[in-house]
Amino acid sequence: METTLAVILIVAAAVVFGVIGFIAGQIHRKRYAEKVIGNATDEAKRIVSNALTTAETKKREAILEAKDEIHRERTEYEKEIKERRGEVQRQERRITQKEEALDKRTDALEKKEEALQKKIKDAETRLEEVEALKKSQFDMLEKISGYTKDEAKAYLLKSLEGELDHEKALKILEFEKKTKEESDNLAKEIIVTAIQRCAAEHTAEATVSVVDLPNDEMKGRIIGREGRNIRTLESITGVDLIIDDTPEAITVSSFDPVRREVARLTLEKLIADGRIHPSRIEEMFEKSKREVDQSIKQAGERAVIEAGVNGINGELVKLLGRLKYRTSYGQNVLNHSLEVSYLAGLMASEIGADVKTAKRAGLLHDIGKAVDHEMEGTHISLGVEFARKYKEKEEVVHAIEAHHGDVEAKSIVAVLVQAADAISAARPGARRENLQNYIKRLEQLEEISTSFQGVERSFAIQAGREVRIMVKPEIITDDKMAILARDIAKKIEEELDYPGQIKVHIIRENRAFDFAK
Repeated sequence: METTLAVILIVAAAVVFGVIGFIAGQIHRKRYAEKVIGNATDEAKRIVSNALTTAETKKREAILEAKDEIHRERTEYEKEIKERRGEVQRQERRITQKEEALDKRTDALEKKEEALQKKIKDAETRLEEVEALKKSQFDMLEKISGYTKDEAKAYLLKSLEGELDHEKALKILEFEKKTKEESDNLAKEIIVTAIQRCAAEHTAEATVSVVDLPNDEMKGRIIGREGRNIRTLESITGVDLIIDDTPEAITVSSFDPVRREVARLTLEKLIADGRIHPSRIEEMFEKSKREVDQSIKQAGERAVIEAGVNGINGELVKLLGRLKYRTSYGQNVLNHSLEVSYLAGLMASEIGADVKTAKRAGLLHDIGKAVDHEMEGTHISLGVEFARKYKEKEEVVHAIEAHHGDVEAKSIVAVLVQAADAISAARPGARRENLQNYIKRLEQLEEISTSFQGVERSFAIQAGREVRIMVKPEIITDDKMAILARDIAKKIEEELDYPGQIKVHIIRENRAFDFAK
C-alpha cells in the first residue's frame, strides 16, 4: 500500500515538473522571438531609410542629366536655326541677283523685238517693191518674147524634159556600169569563197580533230593485235583514224562533226582508262554517245533560253544543239544563229516589228545545216522542211526560205533575217579576213579622213563600211560638207583597197554654252 502511494506521488511529481518545464520553455522561446522580431524591425527601418536616401540621390542626378541634355539640344537647335537662316539669306540674295539679270535680259529682248519689228516692216515694204518690179519685168519679157507667162513656162518645161531625158540616159548607163562591176566583184567573191571552203587549212579545221596521247606506245595499244582495236573503233564510230609519225597524237577525220566528237571522246576515255579492247571500245562509245547527245540537248536548250524564244519543238532544239559542232566559213553556226537572232530582234524593236517572231526566225534560219551532211538538199530546203514538219509559223518558214535571197522576201521578218545574216557574216573574222590587215585598213581609213583641213576627228565603224567624221563648224560650213564628203570618198577610192562600199558620213555640230550664276 505504501509502495503504491509512493509510485503515485512520484508520477504526480514528474507530471508537475514536466508541466513547469514546458511552461518555462514556452516563456523563454517567446522572449527570444520578441527579441528577434525587434532586431528585424530595426533592420527593416534602416534598409528603408537607406533606400529613400539612395532614391533621392538618383532623383537629383537624373534631374541634373535631364537639364544638361535639354541645354545641349537647345544649343544644337539654335545652331541649326542659325545655319538655315544663313542659307535662306544666301538663297534670297541669289534670287534677287537672278531677278535683276532677268530684268536686264527682258529689257534687251524688248529692244531687239522693236528692232526686229522695224526690220520686218522694212522687209515687207521692200517685198512690195520687188513684187511690183517683178510684175513690170514679166510684162516687159512677155512683150519682148511674144510669149505669155504660161506659154513661156510650157516652152521651158519642154526644153527641160529633153535635157532630163539625156541626164536619165547617162545615169542609166552609169548604173549599168556600176552594176556590172559589182556583179563581177560578187562573182569573184563567190569563186574565192568556194575555193576557200575547199582549202586544206579550212578542210582540216572543219573535218578533223586531234587527240593527244600520253606517249607513243599508246598508238600500238590503240591499233591492237593485228589491228583489231582500230578496226573496231573505225567501224563503230564511223570515222577514220589517222596514225602517222606525228608524236603523241592521233588524228580523227570525218565530215560529220557529231560523229567526230563522239569518236574523240571515246578515244580520250579509252586512253584515260587504259583498257583497250573491242568490248571496252563499245562500252566507251555508248557512254560518249550519250554524253554528246546530252551536250547537244543542253546546247540547244541554252541557245533557246539565251535567244528568249519559247515553245520550240524538242526535235528542233536538238537540231539547234547539233549546230554547236558545225562550222561554216570559219563561224560556229550555233553562235552565228544566236547572233542573227539578236540582230533581227534589235532591228525589229527599232522599226516596231514583231520582235519575238524575228528572233525565232533568226535562231532557226540555218537549222538545215545540222543535217545537210546527212541528207540530200540545201540547208535552206532542209530547214524549211523541218520547220514545217514541227509546226513553225509560216512567217518563220518563209524567213528561213528567203534568208539567202533564193525566193523574194515578202515579209518584214524575212527582210530583217536577211539583213541580220549578212551583218553577222560580214563581221571581222567571219570570212577569214586577216585581223592585222583589217585593223590596218581601218587605221588608214581614219588617217585619210583626218588628213583634210577642218576635220576634228573620225571613226571607222560598221566593220569598215562607214567612216563617221566630225568637222569643226567654224571652218566647214554646211555648203562645204558635201564637197568635203566627195573629196574624202575620192581619196579613199584612190588609196585603199576594200570590199563593197564605204559610206562617208560628215557631221557638223554647233554648240552654245552659258553658265547660271
